Amino acid sequence: MTRSIARFFLAGLIAAGPAAVLGAQSPPSSARAAAPTARAPAAAKPTVVLVHGAFADGTGWQHVIPLLERDGYNVIAVQNPLTSFSTDVETTKRVVDAQQGPVVLVGHSDGGAVITEAAAENPRVKALVYIAAFAPEAGEAIGAFGEKYPTPLGAALKPDAAGFLYVDRAKFREVFASDVSATDASVMAAAQKPIIGNVFGATVTHASWKTIPSFYLVSQQDKALNPDLERFYAKRMGAKTVEVNSSHVSFVSHPDAVTRLIEQAASTAAK
Repeated sequence: MTRSIARFFLAGLIAAGPAAVLGAQSPPSSARAAAPTARAPAAAKPTVVLVHGAFADGTGWQHVIPLLERDGYNVIAVQNPLTSFSTDVETTKRVVDAQQGPVVLVGHSDGGAVITEAAAENPRVKALVYIAAFAPEAGEAIGAFGEKYPTPLGAALKPDAAGFLYVDRAKFREVFASDVSATDASVMAAAQKPIIGNVFGATVTHASWKTIPSFYLVSQQDKALNPDLERFYAKRMGAKTVEVNSSHVSFVSHPDAVTRLIEQAASTAAK
């Protein structure tokens, strides 16, 4: 009896043809219409390009880079020669142009002047981040406000025979990195990269912060760049501003705060 029923059922399927089998396996059209659609892929995060300032090189960002990479950002630190302002700008432009997609450009100290010029007329630069940095107006010398906003750094600078400036190693920690350990500050002083002295008389031809969203981190205990001058720059450019109780090298002593501001700028750039 069982075999007869089985043969009868099989015969019915064969007579109905393959459509009956497929129909039994497929959901009704209304169910198919209700199936969720795939989400569009998330926008790629911008590349973060880090620009060092005087008396340092790209390795100074060594505490910030891992934090950004942990959060999924592609990061590259420029190695500027510090032999002239124009050479630093061209080096930074070359690095930016080599990246794919949007870029967030970050500058520390006189690296702020570099990014101000390097970002000009480049639609791929979506945000500028100034870390205790110069932010000159077009035609304004980088060191224009040195007398109005003095710091102890001026008395600690020592030129060599070629006109390159070093920070006196005996004063380095006091004026440049007071919240960094004595050991780390000693290494930074020994490895400092000198900058050509005439760079502070150089001017920018474009103030890119006028057209690109800008962010600024003020170092409240800065003895290399006056905190009040930093606030002046930030206010003039209308930057989103945060303040940190830090020396000039907040990217070393407060990498979390620096990273947060960079990522805030990056999230704005991604929109």
